[in-house]
Amino acid sequence: MIRAATLTNYFEVAQQLGLNPQPLLRAAGLSQTMLADPDRRIPAAGAVRLLEDSARESGCDTFGLRMAESRQLSDFGVVSLLLIHQSTLRDALLTTMKYRHLLNELLAIHVEESGRTVVIREEFVPDAGTTSRQTIDLALGVLHRLCGALLGPNWKPHSVNFTHGPPENLQVHRRVFRCALEFDREFNGIVCDAADLDMRNPTADPVMARYVKRLVESLPAPDRASIATDVRKDLYILMPMGQATIEQVARGRGMNVRTLQRRLEEAGETFSNALNSVRTELALRYMENPRYSLQAVGRLLGFSSPSSFSRWFAAEFGKAPRLWRKDFRQQRG
Repeated sequence: MIRAATLTNYFEVAQQLGLNPQPLLRAAGLSQTMLADPDRRIPAAGAVRLLEDSARESGCDTFGLRMAESRQLSDFGVVSLLLIHQSTLRDALLTTMKYRHLLNELLAIHVEESGRTVVIREEFVPDAGTTSRQTIDLALGVLHRLCGALLGPNWKPHSVNFTHGPPENLQVHRRVFRCALEFDREFNGIVCDAADLDMRNPTADPVMARYVKRLVESLPAPDRASIATDVRKDLYILMPMGQATIEQVARGRGMNVRTLQRRLEEAGETFSNALNSVRTELALRYMENPRYSLQAVGRLLGFSSPSSFSRWFAAEFGKAPRLWRKDFRQQRG
């Protein structure tokens, strides 16, 4: 489930593109009433379908990014007051990760520093099934606007990266991001100067930040069962990095392996099941993209050799990866 605020500006963009949203909402199991309350929880699968169907019906493959373009920091709800008064972008990102249950609990963010550059990886991870280009474009557009709100309008990252291919027209992407655009990459995220993380936010008020933090922490805590979702999010980020191990996930969650296993068992999940589920979803993402060789797909899924990848894939999908890709291309025409 996600907050209805995730779909803020949906009706505005739909109207601009001449869409009748009512049949699209019904098909997605949603309604205008459900979206009227930004704090209401709605099914993530319904939100994903609504955006994908709207993009297809309107013939606009930048539907999600158009929503992000007019998104305001205030759309984050009460957490926006906390974010805008963080001293640095690093603090704001850590705050976003800490209170993600009040924003969008299916968003995964990981900050990877390497010398003078930093990669802010971001994924939208539904409860089941693969993600979509519209939700990824929306998430990256909102993240970019958050960074700009804290660092000023002249902030310019090195690049914005997408695992999916480019749209037919790059005009909206260029207008929103104003930097190099990299498509068909191994990750979704923003690459910028490492120094940007610690640049001072001139609008930050430490007193207000402390006050709002007390207010935010008085709100309902996340459901313990969300540990299964948290692990899925970690695996979406870590698998392409070659770090999708239970030790790495536990370390990132500030617990030992035994505690993580126990928490997963309490939620009716196991690490091996979560790993295989995410691996299967990412396999489809990479296999459907012809720019990835089969060897690259196996590497991104964490296999040490092409033969081990082929055996796993055949067991999961009923045919060898080369044959699966051939059949997929024929079906797509």
